[in-house]
Amino acid sequence: MPLSWNEIKSRSLAFSKEWVNESSEDAEAKSFWDGFFHIFGISRKRIASFEEPVKKLGDKQGFIDLFWKGVLLVEHKSRGKSLDKAFTQALDYFSGISERDLPKYVLVSDFARFRLYNLEDNEQHEFELHELHKYVRLFGFIAGYQTHKIQEQDPVNIKAAERMGKLHDQMKAVGYEGHPLELYLVRLLFCLFAEDTGIFERQQFQDYISQKTHEDGSDLAHHLSTLFHVLNTPNEKRLKNLDEQLAAFPYVNGKLFEEMLPPASFDSTMWQALLDCCALDWSRISPAIFGSLFQSIMDAKARRNLGAHYTSEKNILKLIKPLFLDDLWAEFEKVKSNKNKLFEFHKRLRSLTFLDPACGCGNFLVIAYRELRLLELEVLRASRKDDQLTLDVNHLILLDVDQFYGIEIEEFPAQIAQVALWLMDHQMNLQVSEEFGLYFARIPLRSSGTIVCGNALRIDWNSVVPAEKLSYIMGNPPFIGAKFMDEKQRQDVGFVFGGIKNAGLLDFVAAWYVKAADMIQESNIRCAFVSTNSICQGEQVGVLWSWMLSQGMKIFFAHRTFSWNNEARGKAAVHCVIVGFSALEVSPKFLFEYDHINGEPHRLMVKI
Repeated sequence: MPLSWNEIKSRSLAFSKEWVNESSEDAEAKSFWDGFFHIFGISRKRIASFEEPVKKLGDKQGFIDLFWKGVLLVEHKSRGKSLDKAFTQALDYFSGISERDLPKYVLVSDFARFRLYNLEDNEQHEFELHELHKYVRLFGFIAGYQTHKIQEQDPVNIKAAERMGKLHDQMKAVGYEGHPLELYLVRLLFCLFAEDTGIFERQQFQDYISQKTHEDGSDLAHHLSTLFHVLNTPNEKRLKNLDEQLAAFPYVNGKLFEEMLPPASFDSTMWQALLDCCALDWSRISPAIFGSLFQSIMDAKARRNLGAHYTSEKNILKLIKPLFLDDLWAEFEKVKSNKNKLFEFHKRLRSLTFLDPACGCGNFLVIAYRELRLLELEVLRASRKDDQLTLDVNHLILLDVDQFYGIEIEEFPAQIAQVALWLMDHQMNLQVSEEFGLYFARIPLRSSGTIVCGNALRIDWNSVVPAEKLSYIMGNPPFIGAKFMDEKQRQDVGFVFGGIKNAGLLDFVAAWYVKAADMIQESNIRCAFVSTNSICQGEQVGVLWSWMLSQGMKIFFAHRTFSWNNEARGKAAVHCVIVGFSALEVSPKFLFEYDHINGEPHRLMVKI
């Protein structure tokens, strides 16, 4: 578990004072770096080695002063020596380092000065030893804190999905498939994320694989099975003589590791593939989109177009902002200066609940949760007094993943949606930790989103979340034209459309409108769906919207036709609309117009 930033800052000040007069590289460099890692509560021996041998250009033998494989390379000089030359020397080692082990950061120092190079973001920072406490957050990657903005278009999302896809194919090729394979991969996904974000210790999962298992993969399945069992076992119920490395893993709970899976089997290439996955920085993965990328690895055809099947954040925000987010931010601006009203507003945020009845891998739920947590962070900032340096965030964070519900017909994306909410929760907890200086995590997992694996057109949505408890319904139901439905889908919509005249003209997505309208009668629930624009054109208009209006539904915002695309390679684009509706009047009402289907919307206030 990472130290709090307050503790790290205190340790950095003590470190600077201890080493203010040191100058000899040969005599004290190793002690200097052991002490440096201690600032962040990390044992240098566990993750990094001194004098790592490496072949340089020309087949010359070199020795890296300090090397943390895949993360950090340190070149140390005596006081007053050139840091430029130290950096050049550090780069000379790269030709002899395997791609998987190439560092993301290079740090050069002469005791008195530090210069940190972030090779991925092409940034560098230089400061004096006595200024370390001011710059210590640059080293959040050591402590286990996320120090970068997570971006959906970050290539690491694609790379991560491709590497997991390789492991998936290898496991499936030996006959490990279906539900066991899907759940196995979801568990591995959690472990990979956990060791880069402070749920596990830094590199704890990777070290366990590389140090405890054979390179031929012969015992990897046994060790992973044991690890999964340990992660599902409270500390007090674990064997007293459990292997020390295993015992160091935290109790996760959340039922993710509860099911007993059939034994898997690995070989050397699969062992290597798993370590290749470990080499990525999973703290940079966006839970909002990785789920859909992850799902696409299960289909070789879809993987060739990897990224075409997830919904971009930009498009999700087109729905959730007018559905609820804009109103909540406006309300916050009104009450943020009034302590009592701000407290009541915060409690109301906790009372909100959300249902996506076609949730897939949870994109809408995850983005909605992230945006609510960002709003809650502003509430906490407004609640903090000027002279109050920290807040007891353990008790002040109210929002949690149990406010979110989903229905998904396929088991694998339903599992991913559940885990994606946990991953986003932890990323937001890290952001709060950075803000207030106190580490905050929800491990073991005590709350979870409710993701029901079932046919949304056959089950009663009230059985997932009762209407009296629900605030919003949202999502992106499947786009299938009326003429292209298979027999099973025709039966499903027939079950929903019974009694609606000319319902055979309606597209598949219309069934979600009808189900939602039935659920929200005489309630304050607000709904919005993304749909193909066909339901708002031609003969479908008279069928669907005549029925919706007859049931008392009222449209309070809508997007005219736009291109629903995404930011990944192999872009998928469909001409879509978004319609927001409710049983009660909502005002003001807005229409979003587009000069071009690929352009940005213009918001118009309208009367209906």
